[in-house]
Amino acid sequence: MPVFNLPSQLIFPPVHLSEKDGLLALHGDLSSERILLAYQNGIFPWYNEGEPIQWWSPNPRFVLFLEKLHISKSMQKLVSKKKYTLTMNQSFKEVIHHCKTKKRKGQAGTWITDDMEKAYIQLHHKGHAHSIECWDGTELIGGIYGLKINKVFCGESMFSLRSNASKLCMIHLVNELKKEGFKLIDCQVYSPHVESLGAELISREAFLPYLK
Repeated sequence: MPVFNLPSQLIFPPVHLSEKDGLLALHGDLSSERILLAYQNGIFPWYNEGEPIQWWSPNPRFVLFLEKLHISKSMQKLVSKKKYTLTMNQSFKEVIHHCKTKKRKGQAGTWITDDMEKAYIQLHHKGHAHSIECWDGTELIGGIYGLKINKVFCGESMFSLRSNASKLCMIHLVNELKKEGFKLIDCQVYSPHVESLGAELISREAFLPYLK
């Protein structure tokens, strides 16, 4: 299948036309309107600094059904200790910046470009992007951010400056989403870290109806 070059209009090609690796289209822009339209159709931007904007819709899709969240005994003990404080939407800018700058094993850089950072902060100001924070006193030690699309939380990135801080954020996020009637978290692509929490691969066809 060809990789599409997006026109100036707010449109995307059908996701079933994406490449085997999930790449669907290039270029376009990172306006709030285009990003929201993308997520509503199971598409997300993902590219490195200096590259054209790339839009992806992988098949299969990596998701975490909220009722399948796996909490190990050691994590249950950490949760019950209430050693750290968990909050929502208290420091979105700081969370995304930590996700952008945190060095990760086996990765030379980050996919969160300056333009991506600005775009998601704008989405946060408009009420679409949200964050979970983990605090040790006044120090931010972990976080997750993503978008709410109907009853799906599209997880974008997480960071941890202390052992298990991002897992605590995920557990808190799941508990909050359950209260709002959400069914799953879109984790997009496979990660062993999130798999340990119960995430699994499902077909794109099975995933897309949840966005509607």
